[in-house]
Amino acid sequence: MTKSSAKAARTKTADWWRGAVIYQVYPRSFQDTDGDGIGDIKGIIERLPYIASLGVDAIWLSPFFTSPQADMGYDVSDYCDVDPMFGSLADFDAMMKEAKRLGLKVIIDQVISHTSDQHPWFKESRASRDNPKADWFVWAAAKSDGTAPNNWLSVFGGPAWEWDGVRKQYYMHNFLASQPDLNFHNREVQDAVLDAVKFWLERGVDGFRLDTVNYYFHDKELRDNPPHAPDSEDAGLDAPDVNPYGMQSHLYDKTQPENIEFLKRFRALLDQYPDRTTVGEVGDGARSLKTVAAYTSGGDKLHMCYTFDLLGPDFTPSHIRHCVESFQKQVKDGWVCWAFSNHDVTRHVSRFVQQPQEREAVARLAISVLATLRGSICLYQGEELGLPEAELAFEDLRDPYGIRFWPAFKGRDGCRTPMVWEAGKTQAGFSTAKPWLPVPAEHATIAVDAQDSDDASVLAHYRATLGFRKAHPALIDGDMDFLPTNEDVLAFTRSKGDERLLFVFNLRRGPQEIALPKGQGARELLPMPGLTGTVVDGEIRLGPLDGVCVRI
Repeated sequence: MTKSSAKAARTKTADWWRGAVIYQVYPRSFQDTDGDGIGDIKGIIERLPYIASLGVDAIWLSPFFTSPQADMGYDVSDYCDVDPMFGSLADFDAMMKEAKRLGLKVIIDQVISHTSDQHPWFKESRASRDNPKADWFVWAAAKSDGTAPNNWLSVFGGPAWEWDGVRKQYYMHNFLASQPDLNFHNREVQDAVLDAVKFWLERGVDGFRLDTVNYYFHDKELRDNPPHAPDSEDAGLDAPDVNPYGMQSHLYDKTQPENIEFLKRFRALLDQYPDRTTVGEVGDGARSLKTVAAYTSGGDKLHMCYTFDLLGPDFTPSHIRHCVESFQKQVKDGWVCWAFSNHDVTRHVSRFVQQPQEREAVARLAISVLATLRGSICLYQGEELGLPEAELAFEDLRDPYGIRFWPAFKGRDGCRTPMVWEAGKTQAGFSTAKPWLPVPAEHATIAVDAQDSDDASVLAHYRATLGFRKAHPALIDGDMDFLPTNEDVLAFTRSKGDERLLFVFNLRRGPQEIALPKGQGARELLPMPGLTGTVVDGEIRLGPLDGVCVRI
């Protein structure tokens, strides 16, 4: 091997995340092996071969750390241990070993903007105003009339401040009152967080998904946020409008300039370990892409980010084109991770369908579109089965967000119900006990075993589509250019080296016939799984919710 080819090989290995397909596992709902109705790490080990069979490159594990579970594990009380409900560190190590054997990378959640109020750091911090960790969280005196220090709001409703009777001060919480925010202005806090990250790097994890990555720092002066101006870029979180959080422009409680230097520290630590990556969750309203650009530029901060742009109800060519082109325009040297579903939003099959009978067609078209976009992509467990959002009764809810805003907002439990493995078994093979959330009967009928040997299933379509993506280098990290079309058609080219592919997708519920775009001479129709579009005499003919791939 020549020096240049060896260097290219090393670069390819180091950049494995660029264009990767990442499968999100929500451990509570994936597979229960000990009969307590809650998924566990041994269950993940048991199902890793299934994940590998999809053709993905990596798994992303939602939190499994020690936690009181007030926010389903996003309230961490020990960053360096596994919660007993999920297993042990030995189980985690065994999972890592099996994932590596199967060729899967492992990315884990890092929830470091806040901790649980049961974390030893917070218990010490709240004990007095002069202990070693007194300044590890965001504390502030009450105003002269006893009210909160400023007007900041919590994402989960109400003020972002909670009174503590021991210190006789308020502490800040962007989320639940039991999730106090760490004070990243304190260098010792940064050091402690990075030590926790190093703990997992030493155990071999391949990357980190950084929860609420733009929430780490707050304004030192605690200035009030101004009201949200509808035509401004300083919007609130991409969240249901039942929450007054969106009525403010969040200029001071998040996305502070100091965050850049901390992300550089984070990256410097990762760069000490080969082939690691980061993906940041950015919730910053209309400013999100500017934030992504700042956080991923220069090669010295995050490797990639994702926003909430494609996690809403809009599944139209104009919206998809706007999101992708806006990213390409604003983020010059960064990288994006696209997704249609995750653990915080209604499943996309339910968001995008107009009639229940079109669910499978929408599921197929959605992954066909997602797999051809420029960027890395995230899949959320169960979407490969075409699972719709579960309809749950109020008494079954576990999500504190949903419970608080019911019935105006039903919360996030509908996308977190257990994975369905075997149609004829108790709880669809997820558990032998009553699970923490119900298994919908509708889900059980389309379980993995009901689709596994069916070449016409949504599951088979996902496998074939991901195989198609992997077989074409242009889809991994090639260029992407959109072509002018009517409002119901999405058309773009992907190109790398000598390979140039034209994709045309019909998102309408009726057939479409359009002329082959000017200057795009068709060399051959390239069969893409599930697509039935054709090219006849320079005209592209598409069925409802259909597409075509042409080598040009």
